[in-house]
Amino acid sequence: MANYRIEQKDSFTVLGIGTELQSDYTDYAGINKEKADFWEEVQQDGRLDALKAAAANEYLFAVNEAVNNKMMYYAGVMTDAALPEATRVIQFPKGEYLVVKGEGKTADELSHMLTGIAFGQVLPEAKDIAYVGGPNATVEMGERNGLVFGEMWIPVVRK
Repeated sequence: MANYRIEQKDSFTVLGIGTELQSDYTDYAGINKEKADFWEEVQQDGRLDALKAAAANEYLFAVNEAVNNKMMYYAGVMTDAALPEATRVIQFPKGEYLVVKGEGKTADELSHMLTGIAFGQVLPEAKDIAYVGGPNATVEMGERNGLVFGEMWIPVVRK
């Protein structure tokens, strides 16, 4: 079974720069391309560096959230600062979270792997927890031995 745990978290906020995903929610290739293009854009135009400079820690968040029936995707950090580049303050609720750990050669590979494990294996097989919506995030936590490591955080409820 995948390397995961259920963890209690206090509520927290992530300041994000976002984009609306246009692909159908079942079009994984389209969604992944839109996400990759978005990361390239925010890295090239300097918005990601501005976001990282305001961060309270080293964590870099890739957040998925449904807002007004739109699929939104954000690059974000934990911070109390306000930035003109930011498009949303994302509220994560206090409660239990499914936490899946992993590592990959790149942040993109890490995100794909964690998402696949969480939504493709753990949640479908879980008998005592369920994801009922709300923002979820891949959290890039650092690098070691040439690999990017991190976790996926998904708010869950007990069935």
